Amino acid sequence: MDAQDEHKEMLSPYVSVDCVLLSIDDDKLTVLLTGRKDEKGELIGYKLPGSLIYENEDLNDAATRVLSDSTGLRRVSLKQFRCFGSPSRTSNQLDVRWLEATSKVKIGRLITVAYLALCKKKRKAPARTDVGPICWCPIDQLPRLPFDHKEIIEAAVSEIRLWVEKEPAIVFDYLPPKFTALQLRRAYEVIYNREMDVRNFHKKMSSLAYVVPTEDRQDGVAHRAARYFRFDKVKYNQQRSRFNKI
Repeated sequence: MDAQDEHKEMLSPYVSVDCVLLSIDDDKLTVLLTGRKDEKGELIGYKLPGSLIYENEDLNDAATRVLSDSTGLRRVSLKQFRCFGSPSRTSNQLDVRWLEATSKVKIGRLITVAYLALCKKKRKAPARTDVGPICWCPIDQLPRLPFDHKEIIEAAVSEIRLWVEKEPAIVFDYLPPKFTALQLRRAYEVIYNREMDVRNFHKKMSSLAYVVPTEDRQDGVAHRAARYFRFDKVKYNQQRSRFNKI
């Protein structure tokens, strides 16, 4: 018996949390979705990892619990980025009846607190958990999602772009420890959903002291082997510190 079954009388009918995990996979921006099951345990679709919170539960604790229970991922740095509380969230009675049936709680006006995180490739969740299947879905190929989950994902993508503008180091969370200039450029193109001029990008990249060239090059490629770079966090913090003092 899981915690939700043991404490179902304590679930809030008014507040939930939803977690948006974004990653770059095969040159596409993807989002983590979990299987949505009916009362009989049959898979009926997909949704964001999310759940009602307990009445006595801290929001941040709820987000961590929900993500771990839904995906098996732990120690993910989730950040609260927005609340969604439109009355139309519960306008689809099929979604409401599904949530009431699976949670055993009569749902009122449901406000959700959305959390956002990046997921490196090495942190990818398993294809299936004890709860059900999960998948990484390209954001331009989303299936039908319950409530306003599509709107939440769209807001999360806009939020990630704001984060990158304020803190460029975030981009390197999408990359392996050693990366090529093409991989870095493609990460930016995927995040912003637009092509970037190669020459201008290389010029800008070469001006960044914290993007450090290594002696390593690609192996086993038909074209000219590209040099690998690495992200130097110390130099990044030094550069940001000097900027903040201006």
